[in-house]
Amino acid sequence: MWRPRLVEGARMKYLGIVEALEADIRSGRVGRGERLPPQRAIAEVLNVDLTTVTRAFNEARRRGLVEAQAGRGSFISETLEANSSSEGSPPLIDLSMNIPPQPQVANLRKIFPQGISDILAGSRGLLSLHYQESNGAELDRQAGANWLGQRIDGATADRIVVAGGAQSALFGICDLLLRRGDVIAAGAVTYPGLKAVAMQKGILLEPLAMDEQGIIPDAFEKVCREKGPKVLYLIPTIDNPTTATLTEERRRALAALARRHGVAIVEDDPYAPLRPERLVAVAELASDITWHIATLSKCATPALRVAYVVAPNASQALRLAGVLRATILMAPPLMSALASRWISDGTLEGIANAIRAENVERQKLASSILRDIPFAADPHGHHLWLRLPDHWRAADFAEHADRAGVSIVASSAFATSAHPIEAVRISLGVAPDRGALEDALTLLSGLIAQPSLASRAVV
Repeated sequence: MWRPRLVEGARMKYLGIVEALEADIRSGRVGRGERLPPQRAIAEVLNVDLTTVTRAFNEARRRGLVEAQAGRGSFISETLEANSSSEGSPPLIDLSMNIPPQPQVANLRKIFPQGISDILAGSRGLLSLHYQESNGAELDRQAGANWLGQRIDGATADRIVVAGGAQSALFGICDLLLRRGDVIAAGAVTYPGLKAVAMQKGILLEPLAMDEQGIIPDAFEKVCREKGPKVLYLIPTIDNPTTATLTEERRRALAALARRHGVAIVEDDPYAPLRPERLVAVAELASDITWHIATLSKCATPALRVAYVVAPNASQALRLAGVLRATILMAPPLMSALASRWISDGTLEGIANAIRAENVERQKLASSILRDIPFAADPHGHHLWLRLPDHWRAADFAEHADRAGVSIVASSAFATSAHPIEAVRISLGVAPDRGALEDALTLLSGLIAQPSLASRAVV
């Protein structure tokens, strides 16, 4: 069986997996017809999330390197030709990564290097190249407090921790609050990054029933009585993957239940800046038990590896900083300084507004092409959640879409229960332009309507 590895220097992690597999096939280290390890096992060995491995398998199938057999797994292709490679393959339209579009009006190619240049040219520029405190420099924590203060009362700088992205913040909070075998309650489908943390830490994920408004409070109360969770994980605004936004009533109900049962809340809220109206944050309703994570990756760019955590109090913020000191040491100082600059001069707000406007246009395009297919979406978000008709299984649909040249993510990547609904997440932001997005969505629309393909996918 293939021993998973990554090719160093690959443009993206998933391509590093594919290139390593292809090299091992060409060299004879792995033979044709051999079975590949399960995707979850590969993710654990390589310390990457499951969606990265799923993208790698999709690309490997597109190149003709592997074949999937429903119910049995994936195998090295028996019919692999000696000259097959990625060269000459049809371009893959990637709708799998949930990143924001980069509208031309935001002009990141210009303002990104210009902002860094201006910081380094300033009187305090060289300080941005030094080591910083693990909770973030005081100026950066104050900038985070100013930005979050627009939607969270009481988000003072002494409660703020600057982290190197939301994923490192989530890992640090879970490390602080949970021990192996503890239970964390989350939606029946949820952010794959949480699943990766749970697998790494030996934390048990308890699925919560959801509807079109998100997690159902009664389901949470039942789990509190029966399973004794230590933490409730929420994506309150434009949930990933379901796109649901919790109403204020439901936020208050969940906060009250968490306090009654002694459960801490992790409020992961990356999409709130994309909504035009202000929704009360759970961190406002239950500040003493809530850890609020706000990243810039969804309202600006993933390249800006900065996230702000609002801890329940200043003491807890310092405890989290201690965990980060032992893992990532500090957020990248230059990126933190750039984020502070963009917050103070209004650039960040301008980028978020441009992304929101582009999302609206892309969602309109999706609605027009998928008009006869039920799906959930937020008009200001950059993904949609499409429940498949009865003749399609999500894994089979994603595989057929990939073979046709469009990469999407099946519901199993998000599932916290054994039998997820048959659905796929389609990310609209990663397509380079609306023309490419229109081509991809048109292809998916046609694929859904072909039950004959679905029947042939079942072995």
